[in-house]
Order: sequence, then C-alpha cells, then structure tokens
Amino acid sequence: MFWYEEEIKRLEKERSAITDEPETLFYGSSSIRLWVSLTDDFKEYNPVNLGFGGSTLAACTWFFDRVMTRYKPKRLVFYAGDNDLGDGRHPEEIFIFFQELTARVSKRFGSIPCYFISLKPSGSRWNLVNQFSFTNKLIAAEIEKNHPDWHWIDIFDAMLNADGYPNTEYYLSDQLHLSEAGYQLWKSIIQNAFGTHN
Repeated sequence: MFWYEEEIKRLEKERSAITDEPETLFYGSSSIRLWVSLTDDFKEYNPVNLGFGGSTLAACTWFFDRVMTRYKPKRLVFYAGDNDLGDGRHPEEIFIFFQELTARVSKRFGSIPCYFISLKPSGSRWNLVNQFSFTNKLIAAEIEKNHPDWHWIDIFDAMLNADGYPNTEYYLSDQLHLSEAGYQLWKSIIQNAFGTHN
C-alpha cells in the first residue's frame, strides 16, 4: 500500500485546509479523482472529492480511517473495484474488501446513507467484462440482503451502446477514464439515487 502514500498525504493536507463541514464524501479511484466538475455538479450536497489515482477497493478500505479523519458526513459515495480486477484480483476478493469497507463505515459513522456505484464497462477492460458483471452482481446482492443503509447505483447498462458495448462517447481516448459526457451521465444517475433514497 506504500504506492499510495503521497496521494493519502495529499488528501490529509487538503482536509486540514477545509474550513466548512462537507456533507457528502465521494471516495474511490481515478473515476472520482478526475471528476473536476464534481463540486459544482453536487453543490447542493456540499461535496468533497476524496478520490486518489489508481486506487483499488482494497486500498480504499485500507486507508479508510486515515482519509475519513475529522469528517462528519451526511452521506458517502463510493466508486472502486475497477482497478482491483485490472490488477488481476478475483470478484470474490473484491466482495470481501467490500464487506470490510461496510464494517469500517459502520464503526466510524454509524448509520448514514451510503451509495456504491457499480463497476463501469470500459473498452480497455472489456476482456474482463464477465468478471465485472459478476462482481457487480455479488455486491448488489450483498447490499440488498444485508445493508439497509447502502444503496446500489447501477451505471453499467447506461454506459453501453445499442450493440451492448461500451459507448465511446462516455470515455476519453484511453477507453478507461470518463469523458465530460460520461460524468454528466453519472451525475444524472447519482442525483436520481439521492432523490430516491436520501
């Protein structure tokens, strides 16, 4: 986990500079970190961007308590797991990291609304699509069965084109990271989830 140390120190430094109390914490990998319009997109929810580049769900769980120090949020939004599969981990391992994450959230914050964004379908990792779908299925079922404070946000199908492949409009040229259109799609789906469950 030492690979992420500089990024975690950056988040800790940014926390010490925040004077207000953010209500919504967006936490996860580069799909969160690179969301430059996030503050404006969710301004009515007073958000803060706690994404860190290349992070895995394993790393998000490992560093959770450090990153969350001194925050008192009203809601949490997560996106991670994509890079775990890209690194060769199995869906079952990611499922275990998710269970550990829910335990850490509960211990630190008690009962607050949490939103887990499904793993996205991307052209650069389309060879792993079955593992992505299986991971999504495992976590969605776990949320429905055991975690009433958690809400599943499915962005997978919405990011496919009419032929059932990732819609290139929603991605940068690397076919992994989101374009502005991709973020606007996420914004719409997440805001709808907030309205439904908040």
